[in-house]
Amino acid sequence: MSNLITDLRVIATLLSFAVFIGIVIWTYSRKNEGRFDEAAHLPFEEDSQP
Repeated sequence: MSNLITDLRVIATLLSFAVFIGIVIWTYSRKNEGRFDEAAHLPFEEDSQP
């Protein structure tokens, strides 16, 4: 039983690391650059509402 818990912990750690690397690659990909730049400037745009 102890080996099963250890194996599950290792699998969860590796899966979490793979998801993290996937998010980093997705964040820095060139095709998302325009969308992220637009989102970064949203707080500085003025609202047209009074």
